[in-house]
Amino acid sequence: VVASRSNCMKRKVAALIVKDGRIISTGYNGTPRGTKNCNEGGCPRCNSFRPSGTDLSECYCSHAEENAIVQASYHGIPIKGSVLYTTFSPCLMCTKMIINSGISEVVYNEAYTLGGEALALLKQPHIRVRRLSTHAGEV
Repeated sequence: VVASRSNCMKRKVAALIVKDGRIISTGYNGTPRGTKNCNEGGCPRCNSFRPSGTDLSECYCSHAEENAIVQASYHGIPIKGSVLYTTFSPCLMCTKMIINSGISEVVYNEAYTLGGEALALLKQPHIRVRRLSTHAGEV
């Protein structure tokens, strides 16, 4: 349900931060607040025919994990020791944010093709990483 809020033209991704069995923050990928939505032409990269995984530094969209962490901070919600559930395994940029935010576990549904290094980095500070064994749909 959260991923359906995404306005990204390339893929729809969701992230939930859970603490003590309660959802404390959500995020989905899309352009920054107050800017033109991706599906309205707001992101030149996403609205081009560039191959998946190329020119990522030119993408205006914030990632779902990034938005979930930022939303918690924006609302003053501590996330240290929480679990992050996400549609895809995190990219390297989001992995660094996850580590620095104090999240203790990451659970993902599908492997992100460019996320191999990120998963290895997540395990260094002893963050638990799990892939869902069932693919029941979107996170």
